[in-house]
Amino acid sequence: MSRSPFIATSALALAVAMPVQAGSGYSVETLTEDLDRPWGMAFLPDHKDMIITLRGGDLVLWNSEDGITPIAGAPDVIDAGQGGLLDIAAAPDFTESGWLYMTWVGATDGGSTTMLGRARLDRDADTLVDFQLLHAVEPGIDSGAHFGSRIVFNDGHVFAGFGDRGSKDFSESHISQDLRSENGAVIRLTMDGEIPEDNPFVGHDGAAGAIWSYGHRNIQAMTVHPETNEIWLAEHGESGGDEVNIVERGGNFGWPLASFGLTYGSEQKFAAEPREGDGFVTPIHAWPAGREDHNPPSGMAFYTGDAFPDWQGQVLIGNLFHRYLGLWAEEDGGLSETARLMDGQNWRIRDVAIGPEDGFIYVITDGDDGRLVRLMPDD
Repeated sequence: MSRSPFIATSALALAVAMPVQAGSGYSVETLTEDLDRPWGMAFLPDHKDMIITLRGGDLVLWNSEDGITPIAGAPDVIDAGQGGLLDIAAAPDFTESGWLYMTWVGATDGGSTTMLGRARLDRDADTLVDFQLLHAVEPGIDSGAHFGSRIVFNDGHVFAGFGDRGSKDFSESHISQDLRSENGAVIRLTMDGEIPEDNPFVGHDGAAGAIWSYGHRNIQAMTVHPETNEIWLAEHGESGGDEVNIVERGGNFGWPLASFGLTYGSEQKFAAEPREGDGFVTPIHAWPAGREDHNPPSGMAFYTGDAFPDWQGQVLIGNLFHRYLGLWAEEDGGLSETARLMDGQNWRIRDVAIGPEDGFIYVITDGDDGRLVRLMPDD
């Protein structure tokens, strides 16, 4: 296992926000830069502090007064391939409990796996305390690919979505179709990490009781719809065919038996597209097949602020390949893209969040020169 040190210069820690782009009714402001592979972020309930994960294994706290502050006490991670320290989310009762939930890649029997845990934030000492490992995805696999993962809270439970670890067995025995495996699945746990008795596969012979839905390829975004309370997720497809799905209890989302993508290196359809009556849940949206058309998503949030009233209720989805933040409206049972934000900046979008107090849009960009930026109305 390895950890990548976070190197913060005094200039970075005290960085002053600088405008970098304007147009289309909004401006983009860089809040801090030189973040080493940022992956997840979460506002804390004081509405001033944001905590950010760096995939190498470090945590930092940002606010407008102090800039970046390193936070000690993160779990040891495997920083290899697509692994590392991944998502982070503040518990709904954070003000009382102080719990921060996070996912990361760690060592286990069989290789490595994605883990879910929680810890409290001690602001006086700038460290995590009372660390608890809540769940380690089974089985562990010797692979550095497709860990997922994202975290959301819903109806008093914690949900986490994971990838299929890059399994190349594309038959009905694929790990995402195997209910004994939590890879390629969304799991649902109590806030203390227990498996609820009303999960769909509890009591099924050989099935993993934590599973809520399965048949996923590589989940890179999750959010809760502000009106329907449904969990939405976005995941990567095979050479295109990236999807936005609405999670269903016990639902099979088809991978790899149903897909909109192509076989890598060819123009051949990877599998039959999901359709009504085939037993698979159909995406609310799928991007076209093919490398040039695909939209590998990362980060997703419904816009619920007041700063951009025309965008109310639309969903923001990051684009890693074409390097912009997409704004999408629900239309006729699907999604329609209404704007491409920050197009032309050449930033791979990793995650997006809505400022709970100001309604501005906060974005972290991917890479060893990642940055935290925010979108604000021009006025």
